[in-house]
Amino acid sequence: MSKSVIIIAEAGVNHNGSLDLARRMVREAKRAGADYVKFQTAVPELVISTIAPKAEYQKETTGEAESQLEMCRAIHLPLSDYAGLKELCDQEGIGFMSTPFDLVSIDCLAPLGMDWWKIPSGEITNLPYLRKIAAKGGRVILSTGMAVLDEVEAAVRVLEEGGISRNDIILLHCTTQYPTPMEAVNLRAMEALRTLGCAGVGFSDHTQGITADIAAAALGACVIEKHFTLDRTLPGPDHKASLEPDELAAMVRAVRDVEAALGSPEKTVADVERPNIEVARKSIVAARDIAEGEVFTPENITAKRPGSGISPMMWDAVVGRTAKRNFKADSLIEL
Repeated sequence: MSKSVIIIAEAGVNHNGSLDLARRMVREAKRAGADYVKFQTAVPELVISTIAPKAEYQKETTGEAESQLEMCRAIHLPLSDYAGLKELCDQEGIGFMSTPFDLVSIDCLAPLGMDWWKIPSGEITNLPYLRKIAAKGGRVILSTGMAVLDEVEAAVRVLEEGGISRNDIILLHCTTQYPTPMEAVNLRAMEALRTLGCAGVGFSDHTQGITADIAAAALGACVIEKHFTLDRTLPGPDHKASLEPDELAAMVRAVRDVEAALGSPEKTVADVERPNIEVARKSIVAARDIAEGEVFTPENITAKRPGSGISPMMWDAVVGRTAKRNFKADSLIEL
């Protein structure tokens, strides 16, 4: 695992079915500093039945007139577009990822040579899907929204039995609601996911803003995935819970700042603060003029800056000793 947090800019279906918008999103994700831009690949008829209802958040953002299937037909790209998006990512110097939502989409994406398979929360209980991902091999990032720990463990076990090592699986804590209220985020659940012994844990974020992402980085997330959009006012189910490009760039900067600030578990003197030791610490100095042969006492010595002399931690070793020469007030005591 890299020490750097992997930042995934989740374009998802925020291109609204437009290849031109999808291509613009690739460039904006690169400009923002993300490591990967991720899409969602699906044959809607293979994912959603004609009787599947919309989620409440989808009703709020897209209305109730159309079905979930009709909505998804309108916002998904044809499978033939993803190879071109992968090629564009290679040209722009950003990693390409896409989440497959059905078995045909897995076959579509497999030849593109993605660094990671991204399994969405909704497929964590889909045994044929998990087995097919495992059969393709490679590394996996698994979102765990709507799942309890036993369900996550079961999915990991399926992948493992199919030949994917736990060392090649990252688990993302996630709350599947768009947008997610802060009180439902529960970032400490990442600690529970750590107990499954996979390569690392991260956070797939559906909150508004970047506060939760900064906190996740501070808690040791190795992957942070965040939805973004070119314009939050565009029609579609996920725009409302997404960052706009400048906000995505601000999130990337904030996560990198947190990453830099975390440092190591050792308590050491930082190189940048070393010159200030002499300035900020104190030494034992004469509180008044002291004559040669006079005994050092709490009344004639004190602690003052600079810290270039005897440390006040040596106070007991100095008190009771005899001055070997005259000392002016405020001069450093020497033994």
